[in-house]
Amino acid sequence: MPPSSSSKKLPFSSSFRPYSLFLVILFVVLLAVILVIVCTLGDASSFQWTRRHGSLLGFASTTLTFSGTSQVFAVADPPPTSSLNPQIGERQEGIGKGKVSEKINATSATNEVKRHSRLEKIEATLARARLAIKEAGRVQNKTSTYDDPDYVPRGPIYRNAKVFHRSYLEMERIFKIYVYEEGEQPLFNDGPCKSVYATEGRFIHELAMDNYYRTSDPNQAHVYFLPYSVVAMVRYLYVPDSHDMSPIGRTIADYVNVIANKHPYWNRSLGADHVMVSCHDWGPYSSSYAPFLYNMSIRALCNANTSEGFIPSKDVSFPEVQLKSGEIKGILGGPSASSRHILAFFAGGRHGHIRHLLLEHWKEKDKDVLVYEQLPKHLSYDSMFQNSKFCLCPSGYEVATARVMDAIYAECVPVLISDGFVPPFSDVLNWKSFSVQVEVKDIPNIKGILNSISQKQYISLQRRVKQVQRHFVVNGPSKRFDIFHMTVHSIWLRRLNLRLGSPSGKAFDGNMSK
Repeated sequence: MPPSSSSKKLPFSSSFRPYSLFLVILFVVLLAVILVIVCTLGDASSFQWTRRHGSLLGFASTTLTFSGTSQVFAVADPPPTSSLNPQIGERQEGIGKGKVSEKINATSATNEVKRHSRLEKIEATLARARLAIKEAGRVQNKTSTYDDPDYVPRGPIYRNAKVFHRSYLEMERIFKIYVYEEGEQPLFNDGPCKSVYATEGRFIHELAMDNYYRTSDPNQAHVYFLPYSVVAMVRYLYVPDSHDMSPIGRTIADYVNVIANKHPYWNRSLGADHVMVSCHDWGPYSSSYAPFLYNMSIRALCNANTSEGFIPSKDVSFPEVQLKSGEIKGILGGPSASSRHILAFFAGGRHGHIRHLLLEHWKEKDKDVLVYEQLPKHLSYDSMFQNSKFCLCPSGYEVATARVMDAIYAECVPVLISDGFVPPFSDVLNWKSFSVQVEVKDIPNIKGILNSISQKQYISLQRRVKQVQRHFVVNGPSKRFDIFHMTVHSIWLRRLNLRLGSPSGKAFDGNMSK
């Protein structure tokens, strides 16, 4: 009788069962070992950065890419970048000193997951904003059609009015800034609101009082503001005529290390989503004492010259405004274009080689191009600006000059004479439409260049200066589209070009001029 089907033995079912079980266990163990090794290597190489040309700003944009799990990085030296990197000054101290524990902390691991989740949500909102701005750029008509009760950007003073307006509205809708509370006044959370450095202090104070962009929850922030004042540090820490900037630099480096060790956000991006402002000439150099602040962070600088270390892809050109009384009353406006009888005007010292050349060629030598090293007592500086067609704005030692804003306030067409100066808000504004830019080598030909501009062309330039003026006015409290909001918008654009946690590592390639 043949055996029943239930009693049949499958080939090798009994004779090889122990060996099969052993092989399965061995395979599982080997797989577990491989996974542990891969995860460990992933942690060790979890941070990488790339740079890519082409961005919303039309400059090179910085893209930070993270993979694997996050950890605190012990950093002693800055990553290699361009020749603009600081070669002098003290190194920033290592972040996250001490050996990392090998034990797994369930609570900290959960917190890391939460932080990643929050960061992913933030990046998702920025991705939607990028898409909306890019969609606006695809429309052929560059005139904005978005509803706005206050102001609708239009005209040639903008690279693309529609793209700018949509970007501005997206900023107002979602952008959040966290202000660190560490540090005591007057060096921190304070700044001058008068004099030539007024915009530095006004921005710090405005952001402190702001309820629109500022958030008290750092986990909801898109950028993190370092509220220190270089102007105050020069006043209280610098020894006059010592030429020693190290006390200022060390104070900034110490402050960054306090932030990095107390909060997780600096280490998460090595400061790439952190912001500082400085209207002092020493702003760029003083930041070199904290190399990642210099190389990675968003620096809003009045001294916005590439020769001084200004990096257009990540830094913001910050307008320098001379507020003698702290107010703008009485310094806005001037006669009509037809009533201005002076062709060009400048008064100032020989600060730097550009002004030296200007004075050598034009100092008190021409009745139309009025250039003075010392303004005669019977003449008023403000009155000369208001009665001139063109106001000469040559760079000084550190390029920063309040004359550009003086000219715009007086509705005088600014003439920019510089090497490597990036005009404020130039990622949005078309400076060629309301200013004249003269190369240093053409200083002897200034009169011919200005005379070649027809009266019709000049009237258009002057009308556009009046139109663009609203973006440079210092208001208290701030108003939409003024200097405070435009500075915030420039910071917003840099943050849009920064991708944290992106596996692709691709930067946003929109362009305001499209």
